[in-house]
Amino acid sequence: MTTMTQPVEPIRENRRHAVKAAAFVVLFWAVAAALVATAHLQLDRSSPLAGTVLEIGVLIGVAFAYMRLAAPEATVDHALLVGIVWLLITIIAELSIASYVHHGWYALLGTPARPVLRNVFLFVWIFGPSIFARHEAND
Repeated sequence: MTTMTQPVEPIRENRRHAVKAAAFVVLFWAVAAALVATAHLQLDRSSPLAGTVLEIGVLIGVAFAYMRLAAPEATVDHALLVGIVWLLITIIAELSIASYVHHGWYALLGTPARPVLRNVFLFVWIFGPSIFARHEAND
């Protein structure tokens, strides 16, 4: 299709929508990461189980907020993509912080010393948003 058959306006609108969606993904990830890291640093020393439960609750809560406020009409495909992007940003953040402080930093994904909980965190980062998706993708 060319601009002779398609107006230029929908292209601009799609680009604006994509930028807004990406900004919301990063914004909600930053909120989730700040809350999870705070819960980890404050509660894991005194009660690892309470810290883990709170961290998972925070992730589920932020995923719910994202899906209701930023993407109320999102499909399961969109939600899974958001979860994968959140996990990717989380891994990059942990690697960056660990290289900056010159030792392991596991506040967002959990410590490798507890691999089951680490796997649970990976699962929740990815599938948290898709729990609240309202629509299935149309083929």
